[in-house]
Amino acid sequence: MKRHILSAAALVLVASLAQAESGSAAKSGAKANTLASGIALQYVEPSVRPQDDFFEHLNGKWLKTVEIPADKSSWGAFHQLREDTLPQLRAIIEKAAGAKGANGSEVQKIGDFYASYMDEARLEQLGITPLNGELAKIAAVKDKAELPALFARLGRLGVNTPFVFYIHQDAKDSTKYVADLYQAGLGMPDRDYYLKQDDAKLADIRAKYQQHVEKMLAMAGDKNAAANAKAIVELETELAKVQWTKVENRDPVKTYNKVELAKLAELAPGYDWQSWLAASGLKGKADYLIVSQPSYVKGFAEVLNRVPLETWKTYLQLHLVESYANYLSKAFVDERFAFNGTTLSGTPQLEARWKRGVSTLEGSLGEAVGKLYVKEHFPAERKARMEVLVKNLLAAYKSSIDTLDWMSPATKKEAQAKLAKFTPKIGYPNKWKDYSALTVKREDLVGNVMRSREVEYNRELNKLGKPIDRDEWGMTPQTINAYYNPELNEIVFPAAILQPPFFDAKADDAVNYGGIGAVIGHEISHGFDDQGSQYDGDGNMRNWWTEEDGKKFAEKTKVLINQYAGYSPLPGYNVNGELTLGENIGDNSGLAIAYKAYKLSLKGKKAPVINGLTGDQRFYMGWGQVWRTKMREPAQIAQIKTDPHSPGQYRANGTLKNQPGFYEAFGVKEGDKMYLAPKDRVIIW
Repeated sequence: MKRHILSAAALVLVASLAQAESGSAAKSGAKANTLASGIALQYVEPSVRPQDDFFEHLNGKWLKTVEIPADKSSWGAFHQLREDTLPQLRAIIEKAAGAKGANGSEVQKIGDFYASYMDEARLEQLGITPLNGELAKIAAVKDKAELPALFARLGRLGVNTPFVFYIHQDAKDSTKYVADLYQAGLGMPDRDYYLKQDDAKLADIRAKYQQHVEKMLAMAGDKNAAANAKAIVELETELAKVQWTKVENRDPVKTYNKVELAKLAELAPGYDWQSWLAASGLKGKADYLIVSQPSYVKGFAEVLNRVPLETWKTYLQLHLVESYANYLSKAFVDERFAFNGTTLSGTPQLEARWKRGVSTLEGSLGEAVGKLYVKEHFPAERKARMEVLVKNLLAAYKSSIDTLDWMSPATKKEAQAKLAKFTPKIGYPNKWKDYSALTVKREDLVGNVMRSREVEYNRELNKLGKPIDRDEWGMTPQTINAYYNPELNEIVFPAAILQPPFFDAKADDAVNYGGIGAVIGHEISHGFDDQGSQYDGDGNMRNWWTEEDGKKFAEKTKVLINQYAGYSPLPGYNVNGELTLGENIGDNSGLAIAYKAYKLSLKGKKAPVINGLTGDQRFYMGWGQVWRTKMREPAQIAQIKTDPHSPGQYRANGTLKNQPGFYEAFGVKEGDKMYLAPKDRVIIW
């Protein structure tokens, strides 16, 4: 999206809060029927049995009638909530733009940044000139020895270079920050787009990418654009050959390679690491790096030596222009969208400029906007309600660990110790980001973006040598998502996700436990998925499993890999069961824990029947409608290749097939298409 038994009274508090919100304030089971079911029954397709295809049964009429908006590559609950939130953010931002706040204030910065984005006439006048200074620096390079410092310089500006670094906690010493070197530098989403020769769709995208590169270079003034475009695609193909796959990059042990700065030369002989370290700002701030993909760094150095300097220069010019194209004149915006939006994602129409302006501003002053959003759109009672839900799910998880029949007492003790150290973060940060270092000018969009990227770069760099900031958030409050961070052992739920269909204050609890409850359970479960389970409660990568329990866990996850690998949303494109394993564990375990929490919340009472649906049926329908999704074919291919999440229909159906409660709720029997034999069902947590 990115766990002690509580008293039964605490576990039903959400129900009483929901009733109070709806005005029912009822204590009797009968009056609970005044609450809505929260299920979008108008989308149910009765001709499809829930026992055969639950996703299609629940969402069939929606799937048949709803068109993906022309400016979207996909559409569903997450997208609808984002679309609903955008006008709220626009109103906040435009109010700031008209307020003329004191110079240097956040209001001034929000208003002037947005105004600089919306001033299309000025951007048309400027064309590519805002990038002339950086383009000239690239053109002035006379020797490959100058490239490391140039890579570092462009990295500060957010330009895609062959490798990047990011700052995070050291996975083997969670009390300190470390810089992690990571492979990068491709213009297409994944190495498969360059290397898979037996895929006609990817071959077509490759050809269109080269045409796009040629157009971008020509627009930037390159008189040899055709030849240079071909050379750039060949260069990126060589980088793709030595990059690790997304499945390999999921392994936290294999990607933890501690290298002292003095020994970097052994990893990539001939590369001027000292120059790169000095220009990147790492020199004097770190004694070592974590190199995620050592063989890639070695392979990159070989590519660097083989490829002519002029190709590297045009490659960097291309990626500079690509990185800033959205902030230039219309011709650059349109060409970038033609490839990245239409070719890669199938989106026929560019979003309205104000929407893109809001998103750009969020990328630069996200928490400043979030502070205003929370003030206007996130009442305190929502946070209180969410805190109760999180406590309920953590309590259910604790209870579940105790009852596992496949885990030994020794490992259970460690799991409980980790669960007890979980830190929930709900709604918004306790401490907001400081944007005082950012200078914003009303007539300088590219400069605003550059300065914003450098401020964030320096903010990250300056963490080195400092204590861990446990108040920091990785998402803004207005983000429709959630996450788990294994290094901080935290689960984070931004304010904006606490809305229907995830949480409906006017609905009976069943749908809310199936929606937001399962999202909470999902994030908790990431602490115990195949990656998260390799970290302890302090955020250190440590094997806390007995050897036997580790084998049992691996056996269960292998079955899950095979299950999802059998799902195919498009002919010839199957879900990657290994890439999606962590998220699939999160879905399956999260829904199972949410169901236990829901049953506990009933405190032994029978759930009301609403619209002819039992509480258990509404619970699972709450889950199924959250993943209501339609996706354009190119976007579906990109998701399969790059996204660790399974497509929506399999997050719904694939998860339900493993839930014993689902079989009971809908009478699923052998012979039904949703049926899995008990021995084939994966029940982990």
